[in-house]
Amino acid sequence: MTRRIYEFLCPDGHTNDEFVDETVRQTECETCGKESTRIVSAVSSVLDPLSGDYPSSTMKWAQNRQQQIQKERKQDPEYNP
Repeated sequence: MTRRIYEFLCPDGHTNDEFVDETVRQTECETCGKESTRIVSAVSSVLDPLSGDYPSSTMKWAQNRQQQIQKERKQDPEYNP
């Protein structure tokens, strides 16, 4: 069985995270002891405001672009730094 972290919500509104098997749908609330039901949690992600891509991929593209520019300048006989 695959174990993952899931979020559970009890009738009193307490949310708890637990590392359980993927088949587990209900568990006991850690706060009040009532039956908690597994819920779908929102994914938190941060995107770059300019490209709409993940910041790490934007930074990787920028680094690769700078390397490509330097490589092209070295190959260009008319370029004198």
